[in-house]
Amino acid sequence: MSPMTTVKDPATDFQLPPHNEAALEWIREAIDHESALALVTGGVALGTGSFINPFGWLAFALAYKPLVRVQKLVRLEKIITLLLQEFNSFGIQVFPVLKIQDKNPVDLFIRFPGKTHLFISIRSKGDSLIVYNEAKEVLQVRRKKNRLGTWEPCPLVELGDYKSWLDKNRAIFGMSSREAQKTPTARVLVLWPPTKASPNHNEHLYTEIGNMKVLVLKRKGSAFVIPEEEVTEFVRNWLGKYE
Repeated sequence: MSPMTTVKDPATDFQLPPHNEAALEWIREAIDHESALALVTGGVALGTGSFINPFGWLAFALAYKPLVRVQKLVRLEKIITLLLQEFNSFGIQVFPVLKIQDKNPVDLFIRFPGKTHLFISIRSKGDSLIVYNEAKEVLQVRRKKNRLGTWEPCPLVELGDYKSWLDKNRAIFGMSSREAQKTPTARVLVLWPPTKASPNHNEHLYTEIGNMKVLVLKRKGSAFVIPEEEVTEFVRNWLGKYE
């Protein structure tokens, strides 16, 4: 390896943020505690916690708004479990619930070191169809009675912000500037049922990833939009591009 491409190894005492099985265990604890606290008045007085104390599960739980916490955590638990079962042998690192200042957390940052990265946002708008307005480059939500509203904050913009955040905060993961900026990165919006993407998007908005036909939407970069049941298949096909 030439001096221009040498990546400096992290210090021997360097620690990655919680990921894989350790993070999954904290999420499960957060689900248990949040479910119990929902029955106890004043449960939020327990505090905020942090990743470095024994109550790290609190940081996972309190990163989300109270009305969506348990739903979010249950969805994360399901997807992380599937990802680890499928890709542990590929060296996957799954980092859930990364807090980004005053923005919604990164639901999942997935890293295959030296190969590729993925940012995944998991979103639901209930029983509705998601429509992309190409002229304005915005996502819209079509609910019953054909009512159409703009999706705010736009998850496509958030995914773009997450990539910018990684470029500036690469040291958290022991990355060099080159790795953070040059590693192929997928931004993925996962729609949780019953929310679905409208089947009426123009054909040019789709692309093929392996054996999949995937909707690709542009706003502050490009993002793939997939249903929840296709997460592992998408990751498999995306990783196959860089194996």
